[in-house]
Amino acid sequence: MSGRDVRASAVDALARLVRDIPDFPEPGIVFKDITPLLADAAGFAAVVAALAEAGRDERGEVVVDKVVGMEARGFILAAPVALALGVGFAPVRKAGKLPHATHRVDYALEYGEAVLELHQDAVAPGDRVLLVDDVLATGGTAGATCELVRRCGAEPAAFTALMELGFLDGRAPLGEVPVRTLATV
Repeated sequence: MSGRDVRASAVDALARLVRDIPDFPEPGIVFKDITPLLADAAGFAAVVAALAEAGRDERGEVVVDKVVGMEARGFILAAPVALALGVGFAPVRKAGKLPHATHRVDYALEYGEAVLELHQDAVAPGDRVLLVDDVLATGGTAGATCELVRRCGAEPAAFTALMELGFLDGRAPLGEVPVRTLATV
């Protein structure tokens, strides 16, 4: 299947299988529920294949050394993307969840503040890292994850997500890191 066909199949799956939950986790927020997508094997496979394209060059060669996924829904997507690319996976977790020495970054969410951590040895100096999450909103989580990757001496090579909230400027915190999302809402 060509890259265009992979993407079209993934976009179709998103349109059919992601549902909006109004006022969750608080009033005024419309939560994008991906659980129906995850429950559909064909839809899930389509989005994993499409997200993995961000870790390949125009010839289809893998150009990343690791995939990093952000807690929690990013884990669900990033681990199979890493497998599809044949590279390792590293989780970015909320504070206090990782058992070994970590780098730590405080950051702002669209509706609060949080702390993320990454094991100091999760990615090696010089590694090219693909960052994977479900939604790009304000870019706070993505920007914080880029900072964690850089603190390990690695390079954020690209960021990919299922959806981008187009009414927010989520790409700004990523600076020059290439961004590829499957849909803009």
